[in-house]
Amino acid sequence: MPFLSVDYRLAPEAPAGTAPADALAALRWLVAEAPALGVDPARIAVMGDSAGGGIAASLAVLARDAGLPLAKQILIYPMLDDRSERDPELDAAAAMFSYEFERTAWEAVLGDLPLGDRVLYAAVPARQPDLAGVAPAYLEVGELDIFRDADVAYAGRLWRAGVSTELHVHPGSPHAFDILLMGDPAGHRHREEKVRIIRGI
Repeated sequence: MPFLSVDYRLAPEAPAGTAPADALAALRWLVAEAPALGVDPARIAVMGDSAGGGIAASLAVLARDAGLPLAKQILIYPMLDDRSERDPELDAAAAMFSYEFERTAWEAVLGDLPLGDRVLYAAVPARQPDLAGVAPAYLEVGELDIFRDADVAYAGRLWRAGVSTELHVHPGSPHAFDILLMGDPAGHRHREEKVRIIRGI
């Protein structure tokens, strides 16, 4: 199955909303070139992990608004909400991705300028007021990931919007657990789960 990796522009040099806009431009190109590339346009999905998972979630909304149907959005421990609150119970487990790192990342993306709703919605998936009609979702996150509560809440919003969503919260797992477990039998199981979703598109 072919993959297209998008080299989107990065914060803080690029303003809020640039990365999802770059991803949308890549999706438009892929749809236009699908026949030449041997790609079935009905089987195009978006996928990303961590910050890339947030961009993939934003792209799913932008694709809906642009009339570009997607078969699936695959969100791996995605960074979705700039309003997350510190959970002291997760402090010890936040070594892989700390609250300070998250705050720095969001400040780089959002900057100090006042943002209109459209820009903010494009940059922060959890602030999207309407998720109806976006692609069906697969979402996974570790139980000890600081993104856990925001990711579970986002899955709940997708369900309430009528979007078919498969959610996995992996017990005892931190951020980037699949990378940490690479070469381990548990890591193999996590990889096979993603392969299952991708092959099912």
